[in-house]
Amino acid sequence: MRVLQGVSLMGAVLLTGLSAGLYYGFAAAVMPGLRRSGDRTFVEGMQRINTAILNGWFLLLFAGSLLLIVAAGALHLWGGGSKGAVPWIVAAAVLYVAVLVITMAFNVPLNDALDAGGLPDSAERLAELRERFEGAWNRWNLLRTVCNTAAFGCLAWALVRYGNGS
Repeated sequence: MRVLQGVSLMGAVLLTGLSAGLYYGFAAAVMPGLRRSGDRTFVEGMQRINTAILNGWFLLLFAGSLLLIVAAGALHLWGGGSKGAVPWIVAAAVLYVAVLVITMAFNVPLNDALDAGGLPDSAERLAELRERFEGAWNRWNLLRTVCNTAAFGCLAWALVRYGNGS
């Protein structure tokens, strides 16, 4: 049982850390880079990113993080052993659920609206499309980045508690 507890917790730490890094990469590099581009480049770039990110690797991070957090929590709660990790795993689960809610309720609808706008020929329409998307998407991405990073921190601390046997 202890091996399953450790493997599930380590998997949760890794996947959650990778997803936090992905969102941070957007906040720190991708969006600032696109901010410096023209409207057409911005809109087309984000539309292509929205399509490219829908793949198995992203699904593994997006859904796998939650599954491993829940599995780690269940194994620690009902499998005996390290109970000191449980509150940190629960906190991580709550924070990661917030990431999923933010993504599905805000970022995805913004992505869908941007994609539905196509690539208009007029500069005014491109500017409107970008204006409706960029600021709101960045704010929600920053919030999910903070939540995801906090979940990662909680899981890392749970792993320390697990390793200490507390």
